[in-house]
Amino acid sequence: MMRSVVDLSHPITDGMVTVPGLPGPKIGQFRSHAESAPNYAPGTSFQFGHFDMISQTGTYLDSPFHRYPDGVDLSGLPLASTVDLPIELITAGGPVDASTLEGRDVEGKAVLFQTGWDRHWGTAAYAVGHPHITRDGAHYLADNGAVLVGFDASNVDDTTDPERPAHTVLLGRGVVVVEHLRGLDRLPHDLRHWRFHAAPLAVAGMGTSPVRAYAVLVSSPTSESVPSS
Repeated sequence: MMRSVVDLSHPITDGMVTVPGLPGPKIGQFRSHAESAPNYAPGTSFQFGHFDMISQTGTYLDSPFHRYPDGVDLSGLPLASTVDLPIELITAGGPVDASTLEGRDVEGKAVLFQTGWDRHWGTAAYAVGHPHITRDGAHYLADNGAVLVGFDASNVDDTTDPERPAHTVLLGRGVVVVEHLRGLDRLPHDLRHWRFHAAPLAVAGMGTSPVRAYAVLVSSPTSESVPSS
């Protein structure tokens, strides 16, 4: 069985900025190969890493607890809502409202929005003026059975709106959110044989976790493979 995998996540690097104003990760070593070597046989060593970072780092997933104090946290989130999901890929250049989504089959799917905003990653332009999902767009997704919503921009919400309607509606209806995706333009037009995965860490008492988001193709006689990355 042949497989192709497309990585849809940003690498996490020491000090990187994901959200301006929030601290970047500190990545280092608890114990290096050289430091661990005396504990083992000659030629044997291990590296023990250490990182300190907030949950909103890199490509990350929001569970309902991110928005609601009584919502499901990461440890209670069903894996079925984050992995092996059929994909509905939607191209959007501006606000995503219900009319943008009319007629799209989102039931039971990871609905991924390709806005192209990931081209601004790492620049000052990334955090401002980005596409977003409107309140009625969020209601459409929830009402029509979307399981997960993924966005290749810095926020599913218009960050000038303090009510954060997209997060409020989606997470309130149990639709998990993945932000800061990248490379959605590498996915093929025909996604019938592809599945999306973005499992978070199962951390109790937290609402958000970095993820390694990716899409997988299980080949079929009519499917077309792309290079793995």
